[in-house]
Amino acid sequence: MTGVSTELRTADSLLVLLSSSPECNGQDTVKQAAGEDRVTEGDTHTLICNFTTTASWARLFWYKQKDGDFPKYMMWQDTNGIGRNSPEFDGSRFGAELVGNSLSLKMEAVDVTDSAVYYCALEPTLTGNTNTLNKNLCSKDNTIVQCLH
Repeated sequence: MTGVSTELRTADSLLVLLSSSPECNGQDTVKQAAGEDRVTEGDTHTLICNFTTTASWARLFWYKQKDGDFPKYMMWQDTNGIGRNSPEFDGSRFGAELVGNSLSLKMEAVDVTDSAVYYCALEPTLTGNTNTLNKNLCSKDNTIVQCLH
């Protein structure tokens, strides 16, 4: 994480920072709001992803990426209201809700282990053949949740 201080200063809080990723080329887009939030450990926090698509049906995903690790699939939600969490994010603390063209990620009982970069993606998230895969996270912004205590 370039340009983000890891010095711990604020007692029992999370700092939500946003950083840019390459723009998506195409008609379907996702965008996460820019800004900064502080979340007290144990509180509930919600991230919002706005999207546009030309398709009549869409599936959106949330991914969590810890520093130095690869993105991990958290959950998906489709425009018919159907969704599923991965076993690691079983739904007891994490949930998604789709309202109009916005997908939320609700994190309950926020913990130090929630410190990560959170990505919202619109299907297809990967395109290509078996020899070469192209990541299609299609996001102008991603959200970094960093715990400070």
